[in-house]
Amino acid sequence: MKSLKLMALATVFSTGLYAQDKAKGIVFNDANGNGKQDRKEAGIARVAVSNGVQVTLTDAKGRYELPVGNDDAIFVIKPRGYKVPLNENLLPKFYYLHKPNGSPTALKYKGVSPTGPLPKSIDFALVPQQEKEEFTALIFGDPQAYTAREMEYFENGVVAEVAGIKNVAFGLSLGDLVGNDLDLHPPYIKAVKKVGLPWYNLLGNHDMNFDVKADSLSDETYEANFGPANYAFNYGKVHYIVLDDVLYPNPRTGKGYLGGFRKAQLDFVENDLKFVDKDQLVVLAFHIPLEHEDGNVFRPEDRQRLFDLLKDFPNTLSLSAHMHTQSQIFYDKKDGWRQEKPHHEYNAGTTSGDWYSGQLNEQGVPSSTMRDGTPKGYAFIHFKGNQYVIDYKAAGKDKSYQIEVFHPKVVGKGKSTRAGIYANFFMGHHTDVVECRIDNGTWRKMAPVKAADPAYLAELHPWDTSEELLPGRRPSNASDSRHLWRTAIATDLPLGTHKIEVRATDRYGRTHTQESSYRIEEAKEL
Repeated sequence: MKSLKLMALATVFSTGLYAQDKAKGIVFNDANGNGKQDRKEAGIARVAVSNGVQVTLTDAKGRYELPVGNDDAIFVIKPRGYKVPLNENLLPKFYYLHKPNGSPTALKYKGVSPTGPLPKSIDFALVPQQEKEEFTALIFGDPQAYTAREMEYFENGVVAEVAGIKNVAFGLSLGDLVGNDLDLHPPYIKAVKKVGLPWYNLLGNHDMNFDVKADSLSDETYEANFGPANYAFNYGKVHYIVLDDVLYPNPRTGKGYLGGFRKAQLDFVENDLKFVDKDQLVVLAFHIPLEHEDGNVFRPEDRQRLFDLLKDFPNTLSLSAHMHTQSQIFYDKKDGWRQEKPHHEYNAGTTSGDWYSGQLNEQGVPSSTMRDGTPKGYAFIHFKGNQYVIDYKAAGKDKSYQIEVFHPKVVGKGKSTRAGIYANFFMGHHTDVVECRIDNGTWRKMAPVKAADPAYLAELHPWDTSEELLPGRRPSNASDSRHLWRTAIATDLPLGTHKIEVRATDRYGRTHTQESSYRIEEAKEL
């Protein structure tokens, strides 16, 4: 028995679980921005630094010390009022990867090269910057190009539209940066560089190394290209926690993946939040939404621990993607949320839409409308102190395009019909008020419905009814939309054209409108 224990202990040390050293360094004010500490550049006190689990604050001289194993990332948690350096591709340089032996060599896609012995000092340069409490972030969901051609679609259909954008602090992509071919990570990075913003990323289930047997190794190529898969930073009065929430292989079956967190990741969240003011807005960003049915999508015990850790933070927001639909999800006490005010998760629409399907649009890229009727696009989150407002921008459309209205083009006078007027309010939730009026008449509430968007069905049906083979890929089958409303269409009005107006009042009190029209003609008998 003793020999078995010794063998187990040797195994533990060989994996680096307890074979730890001390990482030391200094966080300093890099006043001249040259990346090294000059004589008059002082250390910065009370800056958080982490090894991915533990979090410590620098002392009065900016010094820190943390334990480190043989497969860790040491990173600074950017404080408010400072910026971290950017590399040539505008990716933030806030970390040091410590992998003395590098990633496993048998991986299909290259991981991290051996980093060698632990440096004597791992230092982090911070440059002071003016950081207002009111700012905007740009959000991409699932670029997810599977081929070089699809990467061109992403670049031409989305990136080109926001290239050089002004008055935006930074960008963030919510995972599935590519579609399984991790050699496309560098082209993705080059494409997003054209936006011209500091850009943060997180790992999705299509960014992983599938040829591994432990979840802790599934991000090796991601780490080589982007850095740690779990980290945090501050901007204004907002604290961001970015997490890899893809467990691979699925710990229940050994196959596929499951949404959830490893214990060490939630330990990091717990340790990180110890140094976050309770009045800050805490924004969590990950790929797979926290929502689950009977625990078959996201591991419920992991979500519950996360909710427990957030119980004393009254201002929170979660960001996710993955679904290729768009939803506003609210968690309350029946879901394990421990506050009176529900927790809001914005499950964002995607820049790839319905996986680059559909016919070519005016940009020369597939229309890619998502199967709930949401057009492909991207989001802006406008922060003011610890509050926020989210806007969705349909790619290639005017920013006022927030509602798609569907109805018959012509109806018979006085004829009863089961057809109706449908409104797909892309950023809506069924608690929002959506109204309709005809010819400047009385506004009447539309009823929320859970059904397939008929406008999407109309876009889908030509693929199944055309006598000619259509180019491109058939869109996915429709799914029930969470932001669809309906009302009856009037047939008892005078003959002629009638104006339809739809208005939606969102959760922030703003009103969005869309207009259309239909005709009433004399009914035709058989």
